[in-house]
Amino acid sequence: MKTLRLAAALAAVLTPALPASAATLPDADPAMWVVKDQDTTIYLFGTFHVLDGKTDWFNDEVRQAFDRSDEVVLEAIIPEDPAALAPLMAKYAIASSGKPLTEQLSPEARAKLVKILGDSGVPAAALDKMKPGFAGMTVALLPYQKAGMSPEHGTEKTLTKAAKDANKPVGELEGIEAQLKMLEKIPESAHVRSLEQVLDKFEELPAMIANMKVNWNSGNAEGFAKLMNEMQASSPETFKVMMTDRNANWAEWIDQRLDKPGSVFLAVGTAHLAGDDSVQEFLGKRGIQSKRVPAG
Repeated sequence: MKTLRLAAALAAVLTPALPASAATLPDADPAMWVVKDQDTTIYLFGTFHVLDGKTDWFNDEVRQAFDRSDEVVLEAIIPEDPAALAPLMAKYAIASSGKPLTEQLSPEARAKLVKILGDSGVPAAALDKMKPGFAGMTVALLPYQKAGMSPEHGTEKTLTKAAKDANKPVGELEGIEAQLKMLEKIPESAHVRSLEQVLDKFEELPAMIANMKVNWNSGNAEGFAKLMNEMQASSPETFKVMMTDRNANWAEWIDQRLDKPGSVFLAVGTAHLAGDDSVQEFLGKRGIQSKRVPAG
């Protein structure tokens, strides 16, 4: 869950696109904030990287903010061809030590991994060459895939297409390879612990995902804040790399971007806009006010 952005990239390689429903979809109102000065407006939109296409979120205040913006900025631009990600995954996801993943796990965790993969129709040895961090992402993705969720329905896919249709430039804060390199800052032991936590809590993931979807659809930032604070307490090493440091960097980016006139639709994972170490908190430390955009 801590690396859902990268997990979505991995899912783009592993998961086929699912057809969207032609029926009228229920309305959703994900959370959004705005930062302004005299000549610059930056919208902070909280994304959900992997969705099922069963709600209409790109409307109302979100669409209005998008239409008012001169440019769109994402965490990373995902290549249109998922196969283009394969070399990066091979470079960063495969362990060079040659030590099988299962040998790094406790006997209990190893047994859980084999069962989970078997129940999902995945060969038991499929992850053996993967680094623990990527193996954890792969396992965490299984409930998303079972629920019919895919990056093809994710917010970034929709925003990128809309920007292309409207001839808006699309930029990125980091880039996919930078995000993959970032995982190397986390100690291997922390990756192993995270994987074992995913395995231990695997049966709880569908309910957690459903709860996250409800919170996102309703713009319940407090629900995400609670989750972020719990994650920070349970895995401070990983949280610092994946959340705190990046949020501080993004607040600096916003601060600098305010020096340039124009309007920006900045879309980052909702988790980055919630909790005690959110982007908004770091903006506040810089004396920059962020205001929640009302829904509807």
